[in-house]
Amino acid sequence: MDVLFIEFYHNTGFYLWDYRYLIMIVVGLVFVYLGIAKDYEPLLLVPIGFGILMGNIPVFQGLGLSIYEDNSVLHYLYFGVTQGIYPPLIFLGIGAMTDFSTLLARPILMLLGAAAQTGIFITFLGALALGFAPNEASSIGIIGGADGPTAIFLTAKLAPHLIGPIAVAAYSYMALVPVIQPPIMRLLTSRKERLIRMEEPREVTKREKIIFPIVAFLLCCFLAPAALPLLGMLCFGNLLKEAVVTERLAQTARNSLIDTATILLGITVGASTQGDIFLVPSSIGIFALGALSFSIATASGVLFAKFMNLFLKIKINPLLGAAGVSAVPDSARVVQMVGQKEDPTNFLLMHAMAPNVSGVIGSAIAAGVLWSLMAS
Repeated sequence: MDVLFIEFYHNTGFYLWDYRYLIMIVVGLVFVYLGIAKDYEPLLLVPIGFGILMGNIPVFQGLGLSIYEDNSVLHYLYFGVTQGIYPPLIFLGIGAMTDFSTLLARPILMLLGAAAQTGIFITFLGALALGFAPNEASSIGIIGGADGPTAIFLTAKLAPHLIGPIAVAAYSYMALVPVIQPPIMRLLTSRKERLIRMEEPREVTKREKIIFPIVAFLLCCFLAPAALPLLGMLCFGNLLKEAVVTERLAQTARNSLIDTATILLGITVGASTQGDIFLVPSSIGIFALGALSFSIATASGVLFAKFMNLFLKIKINPLLGAAGVSAVPDSARVVQMVGQKEDPTNFLLMHAMAPNVSGVIGSAIAAGVLWSLMAS
């Protein structure tokens, strides 16, 4: 009887535990807490946090339980991450729920979304300087776009061994947008600038809304063909939304499809953060570089807006530049929040959505450029 008990005990997680598993379990609990109690990107942090818990239950090899075992259920679900399947599905849903009207009404704000991508390429150079391989540096730099699906998609193609830390870093900074961005925005702008009111945008016609996703897809993908899986699905989803006659498909894309893809991506990315594999020095470097990338991206957008004001007769509020990262719609909400702290009657949210959605396009193009450069 004692022998059976000892054998049973040796097969439990209590016997197989490692301090690294315990650290990651605490991290998973923090993610779940932030998602539920603080409402920080709950649709992302809760699945990822619980996935971290699942991935850090100590198991013995051979039963097909670990996400890194070829015959495990989690490994099959993780296939959608490693092969870049889930991110385009999420982009399809984002396209089906995004209104590009503000961008079409004032196209000049698209430049802010482009400027915010500066952080990606500066961090790419920084990662190279720290000794990361070019393909790894490309995947680390894309964190600055604050676009989790794009970061996962590019990493799956260039540095699949880094998917865990890069995905967790990208989604962590997406969730912490309300914490990270406001200090940078206030530091780089004066109160007078934060009080600038935006003029009402012109009304965009239905024809423009239908034509835009087709033209945007063709122009962007001719420029960066490697961005086709992401931008193709984004623009297709938006066409389904604007065409009206395909509203049933648009409803599916922006509801059940994107929800399913988000759940599977979150759970499997979280489960991939197995303590003995995840807790290595390179992961710490990735988190530090990711924070730098996101901060530079925010600052670049704000500073470029100030630069544009040197030439514009009708000034734009520089806070809008912070929405150039692709954390939709959180960055736009942060712009609204910071602006209304100075003037509660100043409504910037609608205007901030223009650089915000252009940031989604910009980060996808940046990923396509990096992928094509690394593949050549």
